[in-house]
Amino acid sequence: MKEAAIDLRAWRQFVAVAEELHFGRAALRLHMTQPPVTQAIAQLERTLGVLLFDRTRRRVALTPAGEALLPEVRELLARAQALPSRARAAAAGEVGRVRLAFVSTIGFDQLPGWVRAFREHSPQVVLELVEATGDVQLRDLQRGDIDAGLMLHSPGFAPPGLSHLRVAVEPLVLALPEHHPLASAQPLPWEAVLGEPLVIFPRRIAPSLHDAVFGLYHAAGRLPVVAQEAIQMQTIVNLVSAGLGLAWVPESVMQFRRTGVVYRTPDRAGARGRKQPAVPLCETSLVWLEGDAHPALDRFVGFVRERMEEGG
Repeated sequence: MKEAAIDLRAWRQFVAVAEELHFGRAALRLHMTQPPVTQAIAQLERTLGVLLFDRTRRRVALTPAGEALLPEVRELLARAQALPSRARAAAAGEVGRVRLAFVSTIGFDQLPGWVRAFREHSPQVVLELVEATGDVQLRDLQRGDIDAGLMLHSPGFAPPGLSHLRVAVEPLVLALPEHHPLASAQPLPWEAVLGEPLVIFPRRIAPSLHDAVFGLYHAAGRLPVVAQEAIQMQTIVNLVSAGLGLAWVPESVMQFRRTGVVYRTPDRAGARGRKQPAVPLCETSLVWLEGDAHPALDRFVGFVRERMEEGG
């Protein structure tokens, strides 16, 4: 059997009578005459199928059902009263949630500070964070599983079809096993580095950055010897620590102080004083679907943009 709908006016009348325990005073409080209030409460009781008040000529008292219902109805009315302001706040992006994916490198430095500052800036907007590689982020953006992502790519190679905001540019540095002969070489010989086995992420993770690393070798007339592929930067550094090879990683990874690993920048002067190509840069961008922003996401993007204008 379908339950009959009860409008908020009937609940307000119930609360007035419950708090006054007098139909006449409740009617005055509601700016009504007494008979309509009495009739409304009787109709409410018929709709519910229970008595809410014990009535005698001398007194009005709540029944156990009325006492149990009163706090629930007060909460209902309070929530209803808050709905207009909450709707306006949601439209302004002051409440809501942003599902944000990120690559591990941004999590070493900038992201923790942003989360803390954004929580102070917009306390009613929830940031839902998930660590994911670039290929997973692109898939989840298209599926609508996330609202935005922080992903790595070569400068100027943000994925097409997405709105993006550059948040960091940094060089690649070389991660070496601590006891590798090249770890303490002064200067670090470029050509020797290019001959060492390489630990690198798969191309699908960040195609433009993968190609930039391979281009570094090709420009020197070398073909990189890939010893092992791994997805996460922490895993790559751990494999370097185990002696599987060297790795080109974003400079921010240096904050991941793994025992057994040192970080170096190679000397650009090659054999016979010939300069080699510059070590590639990598860029981190905040990305989201074009035309798919919502107020809370707009607010977060604006917050990040302000942080960038202030110097990060």
